[in-house]
Parts: sequence; C-alpha cells; structure tokens
Amino acid sequence: MLLRGQRFRLWLHRTVEGRIKSGNFSQDARGRWYCNLVCEVPRSQRRGRDDIGIDLGLKSVAKCSDGTELEQARFYRDLEPKLAEAQRKRRKRQVKSIHAKSANRRKDVLHKFSRALVDRARKITVGDVSASAMTKTRMAKSVLDAGWSMLRGMLRYKCDHAGVAYAEVNEANTTRTCSSCGCLSGPTGLIGLSVRRWTCSECGAEHDRDQNAARNIARLGCETPCPSGHESPGF
Repeated sequence: MLLRGQRFRLWLHRTVEGRIKSGNFSQDARGRWYCNLVCEVPRSQRRGRDDIGIDLGLKSVAKCSDGTELEQARFYRDLEPKLAEAQRKRRKRQVKSIHAKSANRRKDVLHKFSRALVDRARKITVGDVSASAMTKTRMAKSVLDAGWSMLRGMLRYKCDHAGVAYAEVNEANTTRTCSSCGCLSGPTGLIGLSVRRWTCSECGAEHDRDQNAARNIARLGCETPCPSGHESPGF
C-alpha cells in the first residue's frame, strides 16, 4: 500500500468489500498497528422472520425470547490475577496487553452472537438496562464482562445495515409480568432476585425468569414504532 510516498505492507484479515472511501491507521494497547478502511457497500436487504426480544443480565449476558442464550464468560475475571501481578510489578506493556486481550475476547464473542441474531430476525428489541449505573455497584466486574453496551451497539449497526428493525424499550416489570396472561405475579424484592423459575398465580404458566422477561420485551417491541429506515413488515 502506498500512502504519502511511504509504502506499507498489509495483511488482510478479510476481503475488502465495496469501494474504499477513506481510512486511517490506529494503534491498540499492545502496540499493534491497524489500517482501518471505510468502504461504501450496498445496503443488504436480507430479512429473517423472527421478532426477537433480548433480556440483558449477569447470569446470562443475553437471554432471547426464543430461548437462545449467551452465557456469561469471565473475560476480565479470568485474567485478573495476571493483571494484578503485572500492575504490582509495574509492567505497563503487559498491563496494556492483558486489557487488550480481555477486550478482544469479549468483542469476538459478541460479534458472533449479534451476527447470528440479525441473520434470522425481522425485528430485534432490547431492554434498556443501564450498564454505566451498575458499574458503580459491587457487580461492576460482572457488568464489564457482560459488555451490554457493546452488544447493543453491534446489534444497532448490524440491524441498520441488514434492514432489520431495531428498538430499545423500558424493561420495567418485564421480569415480574407473566408473558402468557399479562398479570404482574412474578417474584419481587431481594429474595425474588434468586428465583430463576416461577409459576404465575393467575394462569398457572411456568416461566424461566430471563426468557419470560425477553418475551415481554419482544411484545413491547411490537408496540414500539420503528425508527425511519427500519420499517419491518407487520409493524
């Protein structure tokens, strides 16, 4: 590659699609250089058939209304002992490398999960749980491992590119509301947080806590108008 009279050798990790519009060089925490290209490609019109609701959590990073689940991984916690040792010995380069390794692992898993969802979805609706607020609690490390904000961002731009409808809704009471009859009969309070399965006292339907919430989120998504450019059949 020739840029401003300088020649650079590049290794492509995938084929460049479309017409290159612009680009830049960037360096990651480990000192590795990357060439980032912005390409113009035709918008994909692939659409699946599923209306998917997603409940974000800590036991599972994401539980979908159809039962699909992304289990929690310990990207940060597994590397924490090595990180603590490197920080104690003031090895700045190793500290940067460990942080980058954790981030790359998380990003890879979330990319694959979000891609699979978008490929089969007609509309994706996600709860609006705040990651920034929970990073100030004792659950901060688990929240960082979950990568909620990163997952929402990936879903948002992938849905936009694929022509799939995307919405974020207020998830208040989605865990407690029976997705079968709409009755507010689920477990409450601190004790209720440990209840993973429950039975509706009104209709007798049995629920997995997170999947029930995801189904309610999907229903709320059906009631939410699609933003311009995200119109989906049936909404």
